[in-house]
Amino acid sequence: ATMSSASQTTDHDEIRRWIEDRKGTPSRVRDSGDGGILRIDFGDPEEALEAIDWEEFFQIFEKSDLAFLHQDKTADGTLSRFSKFVSRS
Repeated sequence: ATMSSASQTTDHDEIRRWIEDRKGTPSRVRDSGDGGILRIDFGDPEEALEAIDWEEFFQIFEKSDLAFLHQDKTADGTLSRFSKFVSRS
């Protein structure tokens, strides 16, 4: 799938809905220091993640001045999990 099929948002409700629709959990990288590095945990064995609540998730999101780049569907029309946190500026 191309990047052009991804869209960017800073809307908390939209981000939360996208993550929850895909059974994701708001998380951050364990030991990522002050603030933290945001991740979405889909239950895949990945780097060490710790679950955080939505409030903390969006606090870090705002403090780090991030936007959420995400894709709704893959090229073949299935639900996509592609997303990444990017700088707003």
